[in-house]
Amino acid sequence: MLESAEAVAFLPSEDLDRSVKYFSERLELPLLSRSPFACVFSCGPSTLRVTKVDELRPQPFTVFGWLVADLVGTVQSLVAAGTSMLQYEGLDQNEAGIWTTPSGDLVAWFEDPDHNVLSLTELVSR
Repeated sequence: MLESAEAVAFLPSEDLDRSVKYFSERLELPLLSRSPFACVFSCGPSTLRVTKVDELRPQPFTVFGWLVADLVGTVQSLVAAGTSMLQYEGLDQNEAGIWTTPSGDLVAWFEDPDHNVLSLTELVSR
């Protein structure tokens, strides 16, 4: 029923001005619209809606992610722009924060300004 429908992802934010700056400048996502309630970004073939919330309890797990063709290059670009990659105890991540899954895929994590955990994945096992 929804297999061909465009997906819209939602992230919460306590400060939309900060989110607009982060997602448009640091992550280079085109801003499509802005209201007092949300900012909407183009995100590949999908849409990312960052919604204003009064109170946020960030989750300890990934809430949104991207599939990328070059994880190492993307991580390098994000770090150069001021983003820190997360390191998780118990995962054998390299010094750049990149984990190689048992199937050979590459994954890295970072947080947005509201501490939402975001991920990057390069599928090399396809």
